[in-house]
Amino acid sequence: MQAQPSVHFFLGANSPGGFYSLYDQLIDREQAEELYILKGGPGCGKSSLMRKVGSAMEERGLAVEYIDCSGDPDSLDAVVIPALKTAVVDGTAPHVVEPKYPGLVESYVNLGNCYDREGLRTVAAELKGCMKGYKGCYQRAYRCLTGAAQLAEDDRTILLTQEMEGRMARRARGILSREMKGVGTEEGRATQRFLGGVTWQGVLQRTETVMSLCERIYELSDSWGLAHSMLVQLSAGAMASGRDVILCPSPLCPDRLEHVLVPSLSLAFVSATPADPWPGKPYRRIRVDAMADQELLRRNKARLRFSRRVQAALTEEAVSALAQAKGMHDRLEAVYNPHVDFERVYQTADGIIRRLESRL
Repeated sequence: MQAQPSVHFFLGANSPGGFYSLYDQLIDREQAEELYILKGGPGCGKSSLMRKVGSAMEERGLAVEYIDCSGDPDSLDAVVIPALKTAVVDGTAPHVVEPKYPGLVESYVNLGNCYDREGLRTVAAELKGCMKGYKGCYQRAYRCLTGAAQLAEDDRTILLTQEMEGRMARRARGILSREMKGVGTEEGRATQRFLGGVTWQGVLQRTETVMSLCERIYELSDSWGLAHSMLVQLSAGAMASGRDVILCPSPLCPDRLEHVLVPSLSLAFVSATPADPWPGKPYRRIRVDAMADQELLRRNKARLRFSRRVQAALTEEAVSALAQAKGMHDRLEAVYNPHVDFERVYQTADGIIRRLESRL
């Protein structure tokens, strides 16, 4: 059986307000068949278990959605198997997940049982010393992101006029009349996912996910984060026509949309900036910047240029702080790993896989 392309999103973001969670969007609990909630501390194999389950489902030809960790994008926080209405999720802080229908839908999986407690007692002092300063790194990152977000909001206050909102609304109506042919019997549903985030590796965007789900990409050239209202109108029009949408907020300003995906139409509307351009050739390019008042842009050119430089510096400092936190966490996991029974972890994964296979 041919494997389906996998996709990667985030459900958490390092934002100005701290860790911002969309984990209530992981899976529809009313429709879900199974949700496995993993519990356990650092280095106990949660990500390894999820990766094994995801790979096994892909080998059986099922599409898998991987939810990457905002603290470490190489690690997993969840896997979703839509065809089986099933997910496996790391339910520990900061993205605590608790059951809504325990026993019926959700099951706890305690990977804390895989620790060698006697072995851990021999490295107790080292474990306790590893995390000193860890929270402080995150607090510094959040303060830097707060400054960057406030400057971005200041830029929008300058440029986002009523006239520009009108231009974007007219452009959105034109796109909807062209792209949203036909009307469904029921309104489409919206699911929220972060497409990218500020991580220890830098500012990431999972552009490969967009290309896996959508062939036609509208690139919104948007240097100042002005396209939110246009994306709201496009997503509302898609849902009114019966199409489900994936709404991707900005990690820096989670109340503002940055991208909208309409997988059933293989269609995406993706914001791009000079610092983060779309990597391929888009289906169409919309110059959101050109809809702004050009006289306002001219008069505030120096101010906007300064703001952009400072935002970049603050974001770079946030990334540096997150990298320090990652280094501390890696040292902690290196102390834990020799005292974890990974064979037991993989046996637990095999048990979940067998249960899922029985439903194919």
